[in-house]
Amino acid sequence: MNLKEAAAKYGDYLIELRRCFHAHPEVSGKEYETSKRIKAELDKFGIAWRPCGLETGILATIQGEKPGKTILLRGDMDALTVQEETELPYASEVSGVMHACGHDCHISTLLTAARVLNDMKADLCGTVRLAFQPAEETAQGAKSMIENGALDGVDGCFGIHVWSNVPAGQVALAPGPRMAAADQFSIDIKGKGGHASAPHQCVDAAVVASAIVTNLQSIVSREVDPGDPAVLTVGRIEAGTRWNVVAEYGRLEGTTRYFSRDLYQRFPEMMERVVTQTAQTFRAEAKLNYDRIVPPAINDDQMTEVAIGAARKAISADAVISIDRITGGEDFAYFMEKVPGAIALMGVGNKACGAVWPQHSGKYRVDENALINSVLLYAQVAVDFNAG
Repeated sequence: MNLKEAAAKYGDYLIELRRCFHAHPEVSGKEYETSKRIKAELDKFGIAWRPCGLETGILATIQGEKPGKTILLRGDMDALTVQEETELPYASEVSGVMHACGHDCHISTLLTAARVLNDMKADLCGTVRLAFQPAEETAQGAKSMIENGALDGVDGCFGIHVWSNVPAGQVALAPGPRMAAADQFSIDIKGKGGHASAPHQCVDAAVVASAIVTNLQSIVSREVDPGDPAVLTVGRIEAGTRWNVVAEYGRLEGTTRYFSRDLYQRFPEMMERVVTQTAQTFRAEAKLNYDRIVPPAINDDQMTEVAIGAARKAISADAVISIDRITGGEDFAYFMEKVPGAIALMGVGNKACGAVWPQHSGKYRVDENALINSVLLYAQVAVDFNAG
């Protein structure tokens, strides 16, 4: 069973498919045409599928003809509300919407891997499930697929995210925390408005908001272990109605990022104390609203070992590198909470073809020649998961 030969015959198919998805992006939860195309391709190959997750999610199954365990491979499919600025011939045809995070690559490489694995199913051990997941960017898709049984009977899971900071031809893989939890918060402040010339008669919500922003920064610097990276960012401040009125109301919005499950519990508790007591100091009221969006993505040791071995076989002996943890969030973490899993960051960066822009940039592009590596890695992991 030669995976490279099997994958090579689908190289043109991979690129054509990726460019089609790139030109026709759809936002989270509304991937209707994308979903239709995936279903049509699966039908063409004779691969069974069922709806799974929100309105557009798909769970396909390839049953090997030899006994073995079940592994789930994930590819997300939603785009971003970003205006494309690449001027590529297959640039987005939808104004203000772009595959600026590489999910078009994930769909096309997983579909191509499905063809490869389906061709080899006579020699394949166990079962491969293919999760074409909607709404990763809003962190709704993985949860919905799990609620709809995507992980029932699954023994392990594996995902790939193309990554602009990793050179083409290499893949970042390591055990332990790899991507951060991403939580969102808002803080509503109530003071007492009045004339700007008589602040002593008022409780200035703008001052309270400023003090809360400052005091929140002490959480990371003074309450979190320095060896446990964490971020607390207030990204939006709103207070006041005009120049000569003391603000009665204020609102702060922001995010926290961290890698440990300990902080998953502690962050809202620490913030609640700082927010409430700071507001009380100024005779104001403040309410913290804290939403957990995605947990940290923590690679399982054994699954990571399988993936590293697969990458060395399928791509090259020196393909695997280790990079620092990423403070971006990834809802594949929900799958990894339920079953042993790993996520790999596949290199698509290459100055020669202008693939130098970061994820979420309107100028984002990838080295398409490197996408076959994702196909090979998906397929090899599925094979090797049952090799033991």
